[in-house]
Order: sequence, then C-alpha cells, then structure tokens
Amino acid sequence: MDLILLGKAAVMGVVEGLTEFLPVSSTGHLILTASLLGLKGGVTKTFEVAIQTGAMLAVMWEYRLRLQTTLAGIASEISAQRFARNVLIAFIPAVVFGLLLGKIIKEQLFHPVPVAIAFIVGGLIILWVERRHHALYGARDEAGTRQARVETVDAMSWLDALKVGLVQCLALIPGTSRSGATIIGGMLFGLSRKVATEFSFYLAIPTLIGAGAYSVFKERNALSLNDAPMFAVGFLFSFIFALLCIRWLIRYISTHDFTWFAWYRIAFGGLILLTATTGMVQWVD
Repeated sequence: MDLILLGKAAVMGVVEGLTEFLPVSSTGHLILTASLLGLKGGVTKTFEVAIQTGAMLAVMWEYRLRLQTTLAGIASEISAQRFARNVLIAFIPAVVFGLLLGKIIKEQLFHPVPVAIAFIVGGLIILWVERRHHALYGARDEAGTRQARVETVDAMSWLDALKVGLVQCLALIPGTSRSGATIIGGMLFGLSRKVATEFSFYLAIPTLIGAGAYSVFKERNALSLNDAPMFAVGFLFSFIFALLCIRWLIRYISTHDFTWFAWYRIAFGGLILLTATTGMVQWVD
C-alpha cells in the first residue's frame, strides 16, 4: 500500500469537500492541487470526478429529512412532485451539454492557465451580481431574502429551474464553479440567496452522481482493484469536509454575501497566472 499516494488522495478529498459547494470551483482547485502533487493521467482525472460523490452524499445526509419527505409524497403530494420535477428539469441541460462538449472541454481547458482565467472572470461576475443584488434589495437585507421574487424552494417554477440548469452548464468550463454558477445565476434570476444556495445543494445530487458514475464507467478499463484504497480515502475525506462546509455555508449566507469569494477567485487566479508565466511554479498538465 502506497501511503504517500493515500496521503495525496486525502488532500484531494479535503480540497473537494471544502470547495464543492462554495462559489470557487472545486474542479479548478482539484486540477491545480493534482498538478502541485504531481498526480496526472486518466486515473487521476477519473478520481477527481469520482470523489465528488462523497460531497454529494454529504448533501443527502444533511437534507435527509427533506429527501425522505419528498420520496414519501412523490405519488400523491403536489409539492413533492413539483420539487422533484424542478430538480430533474435543472439537471437535464448538464447531461445534454456534458455529453456533447465534455470531451472537447477536458482536452482543451483542463489546464492551470485556462482555470486561472476562469477564476478571474467568475470573480468579476460575482462582484457584478452582488452589486446589482444590493442595489435591488438594499444593504440592510444582507441575506437577500425579504424582497426576492422567489423566497422558498417550493415556490420555484419549472422555468426558474430550467434557467438554473442552463447556467449550471457553464461549470463544464473548469474554474467556473458549479455552485457559483447555480447560486449566482439563481440570484440573477430572482431567487433569494438562501433559495439559490439550497437549490444548488439539491441539484448537486443528480449532477454529481451522474458525473461520477459516467466517469468511472468510461475509464473502467484503466482502473483496477489497486486503485480502490485511493478512491476510498478521497471519498471519505470529501464526505467529511463537504458536510462541515455545507453547515458553515448555511450559517454564513444568513448574514453575508459572496463578495469575499469573488476577491479570492480574482487573487487566486492572478497568482496562478503569475506563477505560470514567470516559471515560479512548474505546473503539470
């Protein structure tokens, strides 16, 4: 058993868990972390996607009561049917665009410099949306829930769900952030900060399950039982730290906006570009 490799897997799991649900791009951070750790190849790329399932299970555990209620009432309760319908509608665009463009995007954009550029552009978009949000709803309502058009997940229409699903497709570009696209996009479309964040959690369930299962299936011939410990460690650490992050983020958005995340993205992206262009860090593609 390679303990050094398991240690690297643990680091990757921590990074995935801490970044999956924040608007900072877990994929971008995983690409950069793998590069620094010297992890590369098809197995590593599959590992990066597969451990997202650990983060997804953290969502299912945190919201297990809501999910149980929905499953129990799916046959007879309108609210449960509407919730399930909206999650499904929001999920479909990612499937379509992922199958059409996923291979090209991985070949062309899964490298440190494109990720850094996406970090910076995403940060600027978050700053713009937050400024617009405060102008519309006022500085006193930091959580953005009092005057937003949609104040509960159950009040979302199918069109709201479709819009969120379409902006989630932007996360196919590494460095964009799936949670950032869905949360900030949802706010732009009239969802409160709380609703946009909560729906982003729910949408992560089918999205991350689908991405993880598809990636493992596609690379099944390149994987072996020797890879199982690495995947298990990454999965476990991803679950633990994602659960901690979800609970922290729920408290955070009640009194804060996402401006600090935007500045982090811009600063981090700038640092990557600086180190890459000057040769201070030899990034591994």
